[in-house]
Amino acid sequence: MQAVKPGESIESLMTAASRALAAGDAPAARDILEAAVARDAGHVPAWLNLAAAARAMSDPAGALAALEGALRAEPRNFLALLGKASLLERQGQAKPAAVAYGVAASQAPPLERLDPGTRRALEHGRELHARHQAELEAFIRDTVGPALHADARTARRAGAFIDVTLRKRPNYRQDPVEFFWPGLPAIEFYERGLFPWMADFEAATGVIREELLALLREDADGLTPYVSYPDGLPLDQWAELNRSPRWSAFHLLLQGAPVEANCRRAPRTMEAIGLLPQPNVPGRSPAAMFSVLQPKTRIPPHTGIANTRLVVHLPLVVPPDCGFRVGSETRPWREGEAWVFDDTIEHEAWNGSDQWRTILICDVWSPLLSEQDREIVTQVMVAMDAFNGAAPQDSL
Repeated sequence: MQAVKPGESIESLMTAASRALAAGDAPAARDILEAAVARDAGHVPAWLNLAAAARAMSDPAGALAALEGALRAEPRNFLALLGKASLLERQGQAKPAAVAYGVAASQAPPLERLDPGTRRALEHGRELHARHQAELEAFIRDTVGPALHADARTARRAGAFIDVTLRKRPNYRQDPVEFFWPGLPAIEFYERGLFPWMADFEAATGVIREELLALLREDADGLTPYVSYPDGLPLDQWAELNRSPRWSAFHLLLQGAPVEANCRRAPRTMEAIGLLPQPNVPGRSPAAMFSVLQPKTRIPPHTGIANTRLVVHLPLVVPPDCGFRVGSETRPWREGEAWVFDDTIEHEAWNGSDQWRTILICDVWSPLLSEQDREIVTQVMVAMDAFNGAAPQDSL
């Protein structure tokens, strides 16, 4: 047994242990390192070296115990997590090893910061974890079976549940800029059946498109930048689009009031919008606009103001290579097919084509709020704006 001097510093013990390991004397190194961790149980490098000494002595149980000591001191330590996964694999514990490799990979630094051996071990672990996840998913889907091939609504939600459970799909939550009504579910795209007005609204697509195209022919200059913040504000993701025509709007209902001149030029569109159960909050809602996204433009990820109302898109002119993501679900627009989504869940849009993409955007009450709930929401918003003495900056 290696003699350890009383009061010898941890640094001195680590140096002595490194010399012993380099000389191939793993038992001596282990004795020194056991003394080191006895003095300082939070010294992670000592635990890692103790695990290396135990592996050199063909003592996997001792190595695993040392790695557990490192993880008690630093539960997210990447090298300890990777070493534990590797030991489990060597012991033939394939499934626990695959899970452990996944945990280690979640804490991995960039590959360029790893030495070649550690990089190979990590890449191997990721491959093993990916195979495990694929086999687990196949087993789950085979077990669930017919439910995944039921009606479209059930199949879609069951598939999303499995993907979130397996960490294939992030679990996005509502994050409204201002108003959050507790208890409303975080649903990315709502089921059409909740909106009895949907079919009639979609049926007006043709006349709405005609009015839109006439407006654009006669008065393209009537479009205004949708993002328009004053100087002195932190713009964050909006810096590129602020006051830019690349994302423009032709407002019909703005901050709770009709834009009369624009409404007169789109009477059939206004009739269709009248089918919707829009909020009526002075200074805020209802809101409706033609939204124009110019070629090669992307709207960055963002969230909306309040989860008490939802947003409706009616696609009117949609060239190829356009898309929309809400949370983990990405969909292409299809002309004449409306959808309703919760814009307090992170969302983004893009137009990769060489043409303008144009949709009609409106707000509607959440169908899950009672009339009393809606009245309370309205009163709170009105009171807040009255107290602050300032109108909101946007309405969608």
